[in-house]
Amino acid sequence: KLRIMRGRLKMNLTAVCERIEQPDLDPSSQASGYASEQELLLDLQLIYDSLLAGGDANMADAGLKDLMRLVETFGFYLMHLDIRQESTRHTEAVTEVLKQLPGEVDYASLDENTRQQLITQALATPAPPLDYATLSEETRETLEVFNVMRRMQTEVSRNAFGNYVISMTHTASHILEVMYLAWLTGLAGRQHDEWFCRIRISPLFETINDLDHAETILSQLLENETYRELLNKACHCQEIMLGYSDSCKDGGILASNWSLYEAQKQIIAITSKYNLQVRLFHGRGGTIGRGGGPTHEAILSQPAGTVHGQIKFTEQGEVLRYKYSNPETALYELSMGLTGLLKASRVVIKAHEEDRRDYMGIMDELTRLGEEAYRDLIDNTDGLFDYFYEVTPVTEIGLLNIGSRPSHRKQQDRSKGSIRAIPWVFGWAQSRHTLPAWYGLGSALENWRNNDPSRLARLQTMYLEWPFFRSLLSNIQMALFKGEMDIAHEYTRLASNAELAETIYSKIRTEYRRTVTQVLHIAGIHHLLEDNLPLSLSLHRRDPYLDPLNSIQVTLLSRYRNNDLTDEQRNRWLKPLLLSINAIASGMRNTG
Repeated sequence: KLRIMRGRLKMNLTAVCERIEQPDLDPSSQASGYASEQELLLDLQLIYDSLLAGGDANMADAGLKDLMRLVETFGFYLMHLDIRQESTRHTEAVTEVLKQLPGEVDYASLDENTRQQLITQALATPAPPLDYATLSEETRETLEVFNVMRRMQTEVSRNAFGNYVISMTHTASHILEVMYLAWLTGLAGRQHDEWFCRIRISPLFETINDLDHAETILSQLLENETYRELLNKACHCQEIMLGYSDSCKDGGILASNWSLYEAQKQIIAITSKYNLQVRLFHGRGGTIGRGGGPTHEAILSQPAGTVHGQIKFTEQGEVLRYKYSNPETALYELSMGLTGLLKASRVVIKAHEEDRRDYMGIMDELTRLGEEAYRDLIDNTDGLFDYFYEVTPVTEIGLLNIGSRPSHRKQQDRSKGSIRAIPWVFGWAQSRHTLPAWYGLGSALENWRNNDPSRLARLQTMYLEWPFFRSLLSNIQMALFKGEMDIAHEYTRLASNAELAETIYSKIRTEYRRTVTQVLHIAGIHHLLEDNLPLSLSLHRRDPYLDPLNSIQVTLLSRYRNNDLTDEQRNRWLKPLLLSINAIASGMRNTG
């Protein structure tokens, strides 16, 4: 039996090698030993059952069970590949396709309800043929992703792809549009009076406004019987991705964290109403401003009752290297994450306690005050974005050969909506401002306290009793520690308008000092990270190396940006400048 299985696996391997060497080879012409990993698993299960029946359970539960777990985990595809695309690309593609089809519907002019009805009706009918030659390059590219998914599911495995993530999901129609494109390309629809769906769609709510409207969007979506039928055929589980980066860039750290907290509770309530399983997918980055921080504490700080035996995180960039680059740290990080998951999942067998209403009310007010302070700086301060581009190396970061996406959604556009969250956080971190991770908190706490000792006592009690509030302040403590206002001031020498730069810097420095003071009072400590000495010592040891690097970077930026020099003279400083960015990022650790 084992020899036959090995022979079949060799046939699969030979077919893979042939496809790599001859990309145009027709897969249907190749011999295949196992059509899917499920067939291999059936053979392994047969041997396992035979060993148990013969009294050889010890042998069955050794290497054989390990192999079965490997096949279940990795299949013939190694890992699930998630797809991600912005909602506007889908809307543009659907608009263009509908203009080509009989009736020439102007989809862009339709209201939200009409869009949903149009797509829902279409999904129950046979998909029409498309003339790809008449479509724009962008629409052909969008559709080709779905075609590749269909081909890979046929050729490699039905499990080759994880979820299709829609960034900037603003409406229910944005999710239905992806289902419509899947219908057009044979991934979903109705055949022989039966629904089928080979795509799992995850809406991504990432701005403050989207998080606030998540409840409405999901309600409209799940009230759609056609969508629910397709969802149940796909996986019986609705995955929702939550964006930390853009929500923090949009409204500040307090508004971001609290909107995410409340959105999760609403999502769980809605999916429970329809008796649907839900998986929350947290799009965290490395920095505090992008949802970073210790995984164990992050899981425990989720709203009570929202973690039901599973949770999904992104681990990005330098975080992957720091956490998983060797087996010992990888085992530690995974163990800490699993422990947090087990603790948070007690709600599966034991009723959870609801959050205290007075704590919720205080957070509502703190969030309002914090968002006002943040928007006053970012949205209402003249010259803020000129300051950002001049006193941080954000433009030069775009020259590094890193990142999965361009630094801006629209090049040459210096607005908050154009710059992506990673360079936004990365730039402020390089110049040691670190403001996305803390700005607005100090003003919120100070204004809410209003020098009232009883209010300070209530905040201190919240810090001790409520995991969410404690985790939030602990993470912000770390970001404040990594900030260095004296070094940040050195970068203001790069500004073209020294007077304006000094005004903006003074505003940031004042808020920094205010935030440090308030955090120390609430945590009951005398200096930052006093209650986390190992981390404090680790960060202190980096400063003698980091601080000179920042001074070197200021000089290099000044020389590279000097327009009086020739291109050749300026370019000689580019490589050392990019090396300084890498060096500071390594020292700061969680940078973007």
